[in-house]
Amino acid sequence: PAQPRMGLRRLLLRYFPPGIILEYVEGGESKTRPIDLLDLRPDTDVTALVEEIQKGEPLITASCVEHVIHLVRRLQQKLEEKENHKFSLFKVLRTHILPLTNVAFNKSGSRFITGSYDRTCKLWDTASGEELHTLEGHKNVVYAIAFNNPYGDKIATGSFDKTCKLWSTETGKCYYTFRGHSAEIVCLSFNLQSTLVATGSMDATAKLWDIEKGEEVATLSGHSAEIIALSFNTLGDKIITGSFDHTVAVWDVGTGRMLHTLIGHRAEISSAQFNWDCSLIVTGSMDKTCMLWNAVTGTHLATLTGHRHEILDVCFDYTGQRVATASADGSARVYNAETKKCIAKLEGHEGEISKVCFNPKGNFILTASSDKTARLWDAATGHCLQILEGHTDEIFSCAFNYKGDTIITGSKDNSCCIW
Repeated sequence: PAQPRMGLRRLLLRYFPPGIILEYVEGGESKTRPIDLLDLRPDTDVTALVEEIQKGEPLITASCVEHVIHLVRRLQQKLEEKENHKFSLFKVLRTHILPLTNVAFNKSGSRFITGSYDRTCKLWDTASGEELHTLEGHKNVVYAIAFNNPYGDKIATGSFDKTCKLWSTETGKCYYTFRGHSAEIVCLSFNLQSTLVATGSMDATAKLWDIEKGEEVATLSGHSAEIIALSFNTLGDKIITGSFDHTVAVWDVGTGRMLHTLIGHRAEISSAQFNWDCSLIVTGSMDKTCMLWNAVTGTHLATLTGHRHEILDVCFDYTGQRVATASADGSARVYNAETKKCIAKLEGHEGEISKVCFNPKGNFILTASSDKTARLWDAATGHCLQILEGHTDEIFSCAFNYKGDTIITGSKDNSCCIW
C-alpha cells in the first residue's frame, strides 16, 4: 500500500530546555521538528497549552492529544522535582605535569577532556578516574578543547601551534589536522549538528572546517584584533565572534559573510553567546558591562550594568530567559533577559570569578574563582548553597553534566576535581 506522505512516527521528550520532538515521515524521509516549551511552569494549564499547540501543528491529531498532554505533564513534573544539591568531592585527578588550559565534559558527563601546556589533550573516564587516551601530536600548548556534543564521538583541539586537530573519542586517533591560521588558536566550537568546527585565532580571523571532508569551508575576516570567543546558534546557521577590537561580529555560516557588527563596548570582549531560540545575543566586556542584542537585526537592546570591574564571563540559562555574569570584582549577577533587571547578586567569593554557568534546569548557578573555590548558588535568590573546597590554586573552569548531578572543576594546581 502507498505510504501516507506525511505521518507522525513518535514523540520524544526533551527535558532541557523543555520541549517535545516530533519524529515524522515526509516524502519517505524521516525528519524531526521540535516544539519548544520554554515558558512551561509547574502551574501552567497543560490542557489549554496543548490545545494551543494543536492549532498550529498539523502533525498533532485528535488521536494523540492525550499522549501529548501526558508528555507535557512529565516535563512539568521534571520542573517541580526537588533535587538534592549537595555535591561532595568524588575524585581528584592529577591530570598533567604542566598547567591545565581547559576542561570539557561530554553531554552525559561520563567522560571529560583536559588540555594542557604539555602539548597534549587527555580523555578521562569520570566514574573510574582513569585516563582513556592521550591525544598527542600538537607542537605547542593545547589551549581550546571541545566534544561534538550531543554526540560526543569526536574531540577538537586548538593549539598555539596554529593548528586544530580532530580526534576519535573511541580510539584516540587523529582524523585531521586543520592548517591555515597564521597565529595561535584560542577558541573553538562545534555546531550542534556536528558538521562543522569553528576556530578563532590571534590572527584576527575565524575559520570554519568541514568535519566529514576535513577541509576549510570559510574564513571569517573582518576583525582588526584577536578573536577570543566564538559561538554557534542552535540552528547552526549563524556564528558570532568576539574580539579584542571591542566588537562582536555575526556571520552567516553558509556564505561566510558578515551580517552585523555589534558596536558599543568600550573595551575587549570577554565572552559572547546566543540564547536557545537564536533571538538574542549576550556579550560581556572588560568595560565592566554586559550587553543584550537582537540576534536577527543586530540592534542593541540593553546594557546590563552594576559590576565594578571587568566582566570575564557571561552565559544564558538553557531557555534563554536569564543571563548570568561573572566579574573580576568577585561577584556574579543574574539578570532577567526580558525585563533587563538584576534579579540576584551572588556575593561571597574572595577573588575574581572567571567562569559562570547554569545547570541545565536553570535553578542553580556554578562559579569558579581565583580564591581556589567554586560555589553553587540558587539562581532565583542568589543564596550560596555550597562552597566546593579542595583545590590549592585558582579554579579557571567549571561545568555541569547534562543531568546536572556531576560537576567538574579545573584548577591551576594541575588537577581536576569531580564533585
